[in-house]
Amino acid sequence: MIFDTHIHLNEPRLLENLDFYLKEAKESGINKFLCVGWDYESSKKAVELANKYEEIYAAIAIMPTEHKSFNNENFKKIEELLKTSKKIIAIGEIGLDYYWEKDTKIKEKQKEIFIKHINLANKYNLPVSIHCRDAIQDTFDILKANPVKKTGVMHCFSGSVEMAKEFIKIGYKIAFGGVLTFKNSITTKQVLTSIPLDDVVLETDAPYLAPMPYRGKLNEPKFIKNVAIFASNLLNMDLDKFEEKVYYNSLKIFHVETNENKN
Repeated sequence: MIFDTHIHLNEPRLLENLDFYLKEAKESGINKFLCVGWDYESSKKAVELANKYEEIYAAIAIMPTEHKSFNNENFKKIEELLKTSKKIIAIGEIGLDYYWEKDTKIKEKQKEIFIKHINLANKYNLPVSIHCRDAIQDTFDILKANPVKKTGVMHCFSGSVEMAKEFIKIGYKIAFGGVLTFKNSITTKQVLTSIPLDDVVLETDAPYLAPMPYRGKLNEPKFIKNVAIFASNLLNMDLDKFEEKVYYNSLKIFHVETNENKN
């Protein structure tokens, strides 16, 4: 059992063969997906997919790199989407991205957009999926000063062990994907082996960041199995036990009620 907590099934490269990719993933034991939006149109598509497929859930937002398309009209449309489906289980991906943006004014705009999304998540009592790139301290400071009631997941976490523990203290799970399998991802491996298993979830970020040995290629949904195998080996854990624990972590943080977790 695997819950992919961050995937872009709404991205054209996956959409064009979606049924095939979902079938292959199901055969590998992946039975739940959180399809994440990055702007209004992709969020709308995520909701459409969630309404069509039982195994897909949606997260909707305008992510920090899309700050140019952020305006009150689009943000209002994001909120209107929330009223269209019970399969929307998170606000995301939201956060800060300073990798591409060095301008102070743009960074301040990203912070404003971030806080608006946090307020939206709290208004609808939803967890969040956090995008953080080259902005670890500012991301933490905003989450500390503007608590998300339902907390959420640190997507594609690239910070230190110490920062991972700080995010865990305020209620966040740490997500691991293909980067974990890269040879140069020493810190990411240290994070996994240094935090409680209760705070671990898995993701692909497909079609991006394919794990080894597929690095640089299209990341397919089924490749999350490679991440699970790599992580369980790193932790010297039985694969089935690892997958089961992380699966229930994912259900819990996103408040997904199923027959599997009712007892």
